[in-house]
Amino acid sequence: MNTLITNIGELVTNDEQPGREGGLLGIVRDAAVLVEHGVVTWVGPSADAAAQVPASGAEIVDVGGRAVIPGFVDSHTHLVFGGDRAEEFAARMAGRRYEAGGIRSTVAATRAATDDELRARLAGFVAELHAQGTTTFEIKSGYGLSVADEERLVRLAREVTPEVTFLGAHVVPFEFREDPRFDGDPVAAGDAYVEVVVGEMLDACAPHSRWVDAFCERGAFTPAQSRRVLEAGRAAGLGVRVHGNQLGEGEGVRLAVELGAASVDHCTFLSDADVTALASSDTVATLLPGVEFSTRQPYPDARRLIDAGVTVALASDCNPGSSFTSSMPFCIAVAVRDMGMTPAEAVWASTAGGALALRRDDVGALRPGLRGDLAVLDAPSHVHLAYRPGVPLIASTWAGGARVA
Repeated sequence: MNTLITNIGELVTNDEQPGREGGLLGIVRDAAVLVEHGVVTWVGPSADAAAQVPASGAEIVDVGGRAVIPGFVDSHTHLVFGGDRAEEFAARMAGRRYEAGGIRSTVAATRAATDDELRARLAGFVAELHAQGTTTFEIKSGYGLSVADEERLVRLAREVTPEVTFLGAHVVPFEFREDPRFDGDPVAAGDAYVEVVVGEMLDACAPHSRWVDAFCERGAFTPAQSRRVLEAGRAAGLGVRVHGNQLGEGEGVRLAVELGAASVDHCTFLSDADVTALASSDTVATLLPGVEFSTRQPYPDARRLIDAGVTVALASDCNPGSSFTSSMPFCIAVAVRDMGMTPAEAVWASTAGGALALRRDDVGALRPGLRGDLAVLDAPSHVHLAYRPGVPLIASTWAGGARVA
């Protein structure tokens, strides 16, 4: 199927070229986009669009002067889980401190859910993503924490996205922490659990996964434990991602850079050495504004990272405990309001930045040869995504040239 989307008032291409506005955004005014068989084949002025339609024809979609952006690329989510943690959220708003240990309650609910229950809930989240302009998304496991449950989580995730991350090293499950063999020693319990993660759990999950991740943080896994998991995953052919520096300064960022990780996510507490390491690497710093909004922790300093030359992505971290939002427009608004980003930087980080965090060269921009993934805004400019927070501005979403919302 061929689709010509025309009468676009402002088209964000993320394809910087002479004569275009917006720097990296590569803005084209009064524009049109032609998508043939799921791939962008032409971008240019609406006045020239009719001549580009192939002999086989195309569906003409007039967006009435609205803005169009590339589909959002959400490079960090946890969408396969059971239950919720609304009570934990309410307690946190009443003053209780956020800690990684709350993950265990979601593990219990997830283990109790059937495949069909998890699959149906996942389908609902995918519909949410599409309705808010997201066309590419990553999903992590991490709420099973047993061989059988982690395998089914990555298997179910793989049904809806190729960007599946094995996160067996999310937290140490309660059956290891409470095992009397370890006499209350969390490091010994973690070491024993890591033996399972790098052995039969990795063997079961790697066939369904593209990435391996580890939560290198107090209350989760030590740097040595995280390194072991990440190196084992890399040896199994998986790309590397890291949860790091969320709850305090630590070794997560430096470990990610050393191992050539595609992305290190959170980056809330960074030393000057961390920033320098990121700036001299290909590792993307993925910031997750919904987490700090939900936990009342300090926001990461995006301005500091961008000014240092670090590649920054934004993602939702949609999960039931610390960021139960699937809205990339919301994350853009928070990043602009509280993290020092301009609207243009936040939109780029949510599209092209997310693509770099997933090492994808077929999404995140609108230029010939890339997937026809785009979002039509019910607004004249990308700036409205930050300017009108909380307003449903996604008029329609297209993935591979087909409307999905």
